Amino acid sequence: MKILYLHGLNSKLSDPKRKILEQYGQVFALDINYTEKHFQPDYILKQFPNTEFNVVMGSSMGALNAYAISEIIGRPALLFNPPLVKYSEIEFSHKFTRGLSPKQILLGGSDEVVNAAETLNFLGQNLQKSVLNIIVLPKLGHRIPIDIFTDQVKNFFKDICA
Repeated sequence: MKILYLHGLNSKLSDPKRKILEQYGQVFALDINYTEKHFQPDYILKQFPNTEFNVVMGSSMGALNAYAISEIIGRPALLFNPPLVKYSEIEFSHKFTRGLSPKQILLGGSDEVVNAAETLNFLGQNLQKSVLNIIVLPKLGHRIPIDIFTDQVKNFFKDICA
């Protein structure tokens, strides 16, 4: 299994999280500079011209890009606190080539960066045709602790491999 993981703004994939992902497949995670441009799925995919990913994952800004890449390549996605509302001016649908793909979305109810209620409202208004598994953890902030990351990854692979 080939896993594309996209980190958030001013972040990187930590070694402990990489080790968790490596239990499920080969991990591809490049360092992305989001300072000049937040939304760059085309650029990200061009870094792997001969790689067919089975799943896409991302956290925060990486989750925004992972959402779009999931639709472009038609693969399932695991998204941690995607800032969909802040970037709702982006026209996602014009880039989709393979159609809507299932997504597992984890939102932190106490996230001060990505508002869970706004994201849920956005999803309800714009993505009625997507198969979504949305989890809101009331006490979770923006950062994803290793135990929650482990559980979400485990459940994600359990669901898509069933």
